[in-house]
Amino acid sequence: MEKRTLLAVVLSIVVISAFYLIQGAFFPPQPPAPANTVTEQPAPAPTPTPSAPLVIAETPQVDNTLPGTEQRVNIDTGLAMVVLTNAGGDVVSYKLREHKDRDDFVEMVLPGAAESHAFTIALGDLKAQPISAFFNVTRISDYIVEFSRDFAVSGSPVRLTKRYDFRPDEYMFELTVTLDGGPVTYTLGSAPQFGPRFEKLDQRYEYRRYYTFTNGKFKNEGDQAKVGKSGGTTIPPGYTWGAVAGKYFTLIAIPLASQAEMVFSTRAEPGLSDASRLYLVRPAVNDAHTSDVYRFYMGPKSQNALGVYDTAANSFKLRDLQLIKVANTSGFLGPLETLLKWLLMIFYKIIPNYGIAIILLTLLVKVIMFPLTKKSSEATLRMQTLSPAIKEIQEKYKDNPQKMNTEMGALYKKEGYNPLSGCLPMLIQMPIFFAMYNLFNTHFDLRGAMFIPGWIPDLSLPEYIWSFAPFQIPLLGWSALRALPFIYVGSQLLYGKVTQTPDQQGNAQMKMMLYAMPVIFFFILYDVPSGLLVYWIMSNVLTMIQQLTINKYIAKKKGMLAAAEPAKVIVPPKKRKRR
Repeated sequence: MEKRTLLAVVLSIVVISAFYLIQGAFFPPQPPAPANTVTEQPAPAPTPTPSAPLVIAETPQVDNTLPGTEQRVNIDTGLAMVVLTNAGGDVVSYKLREHKDRDDFVEMVLPGAAESHAFTIALGDLKAQPISAFFNVTRISDYIVEFSRDFAVSGSPVRLTKRYDFRPDEYMFELTVTLDGGPVTYTLGSAPQFGPRFEKLDQRYEYRRYYTFTNGKFKNEGDQAKVGKSGGTTIPPGYTWGAVAGKYFTLIAIPLASQAEMVFSTRAEPGLSDASRLYLVRPAVNDAHTSDVYRFYMGPKSQNALGVYDTAANSFKLRDLQLIKVANTSGFLGPLETLLKWLLMIFYKIIPNYGIAIILLTLLVKVIMFPLTKKSSEATLRMQTLSPAIKEIQEKYKDNPQKMNTEMGALYKKEGYNPLSGCLPMLIQMPIFFAMYNLFNTHFDLRGAMFIPGWIPDLSLPEYIWSFAPFQIPLLGWSALRALPFIYVGSQLLYGKVTQTPDQQGNAQMKMMLYAMPVIFFFILYDVPSGLLVYWIMSNVLTMIQQLTINKYIAKKKGMLAAAEPAKVIVPPKKRKRR
């Protein structure tokens, strides 16, 4: 039993260690732009071209009526502050008013070494250069802007029109691309990256994943590493929507027609450590007039914000889009995480503090798991009572392993004991732990959720009591002194002492696990979200209380078993009569 238990613990450590090591930090973007104004500014410096050369196949037509300077249009939807430019008719800033990134709002068009452009048009395929020429600007309303310009494509005149239709209090907007003349292939491209700012996509504090929804089926197309390794992922026409999703925010593209091919790309951008792009490649159509409508969602990856597009509670009257799947966890632990999230939200409604809600959720999980924990303790007690018989069999058949296993099996069957019953509760709790980790690491409502003012202001980030940034401890990379990891180590050591059984106290291997495992986990968990450590510390404390209760129960049961054993009567030998 000890070997099985040790093996299970070691495997758990390996799995958890690998899991934690693949989960970034945030840095503030640029200050917000003013709202609802049209201004003229000098043209910006040209954006540096990517390392991969792009081929320009079309030449703009000379038109003296076109503006010679840049014009910018600012729109405030209530949820987003949008800045558009007539240089290409692109979006150059899209800041979310209700979501902060340090001292500024979260920027969904993250700049690199130069200003980034989103929803660019290139006349051609992915190799074509996005248009940067100045367009004519028509401000139709407070929320609708139109950009237009004539081009000469292969000697034929073509008018390109980009019409943006924003809606008040919506994270979704509509972009209509119209081509009059010629058959022309065009590529519509997103910004190279969206915020909040990060040092790198380390799959821990920040990541990018790519999703599609086709014929009612949601599919994970891979993460940043997979898409980058393959050189890009191409989705043929026929999908309903595609998304690039981060930890808390997402970009979703919904073409109303299914002719466009979607391409996910990680093509590098100067000034950004990682780029995450989405392209829509529209093949040429032999029509004199082509008008394509696209809808884009740029906002939080939260169930409340995404769910309105399933119920028609939106200005587009869209329903059953299933965008909420981007916020939910896929995989076999998805239903468990959804259940835990639902319970967490119930506790938050009772007491509006997510730290307390985490503690209450942990308490509920411990109460539910108590019968299994109790059964495990009873199995441990049963194992101790069988220990003399087991040692006798092991000694008797030490030279015959097959016979030893047969006799051990017969003993277990006779006593009605399952040697795996003690490990079962620990194995069941592992999926719960992983689901809890993902919940506390990605649940949108925990972003910026305060637990203890002045100490734990954001449960989605590591807490600290002293920051010595920008200095970092060599090798470890730590730039702050944190309290929760030390509290965790203390609770883990106490937990091990309380849960240690008498037969394990003299076992050198178990002693090593008792003291080495908390130290190893200290380094692994030093920079994890504080919400997870609050959960684990409370779990240890509650388990200790639970175990002390069970220990009293076991001591009482041991006394009952001892009392039930028949007393041995010692009869003195009879004296023989002398003849």
